[in-house]
Amino acid sequence: MKDNTAQQFETIMQQCITVFEDKMKDYGVAWRILRTPSLTDQIYIKANRIRSIQQKGVQKVDEGIAPEFVAIVNYSVMALIQLELGVADEPDMEDEAAITLFKEYLTKSRDLMLDKNHDYGEAWRNMRISSLTDIILMKLLRIKQIENNKGKTLVSEGLDANYYDIINYSVFALIKMLLQGEKQ
Repeated sequence: MKDNTAQQFETIMQQCITVFEDKMKDYGVAWRILRTPSLTDQIYIKANRIRSIQQKGVQKVDEGIAPEFVAIVNYSVMALIQLELGVADEPDMEDEAAITLFKEYLTKSRDLMLDKNHDYGEAWRNMRISSLTDIILMKLLRIKQIENNKGKTLVSEGLDANYYDIINYSVFALIKMLLQGEKQ
C-alpha cells in the first residue's frame, strides 16, 4: 500500500488547527505581541525537550512528544504571521482572522512539502524521528544566527524558508508517530 503523504499531512494539519483554535478560545491573539526571536525561543524550548526525552528515554512531565511537535508547528506558523504583519503592541485582530491566516500558512507549508517531496522521493519516510528533531534544532540555530544578523543572509534562505522547513519536519515526525502508533 502506497502511503498518501498529502492525506496524512492534512490529518496532522487538522490536529494543529484544532489546537490553535482551542488555544485561541483560551488566550485570544495574545501571541501577536511576541517578537519573532521570542517565538524562535519558544520553538527551541519545545524541540530541546523532545530531544532530551529521546536521549534519556524517560520523561517526568506527563505530556508526550507529539503535543510538542504540534506546538512547534503552531509557533512556527505564528512566526510566519509575525514576519508578514509585524509585531503588535497589543492583540490586534479577531480570532477568525488569525485562524484564516493560520490555515493559509499551513496550506502554503503543505504545498511546499508536496513540491519538495516530489523531488526528494519521500526520503523522510526512511529517517528517524530523532534525526527530524536534530534537523529542527539545526534550523532553529540557523534562524537565531539570521536574527542576530538582523535578517540578512549572503547566500542562504531566509527566516521564512526555515520556519516552513520546521513545520514540515515536525509534520513528518507526527506522521511517523501516527503510523507507528506512538503515544500522541
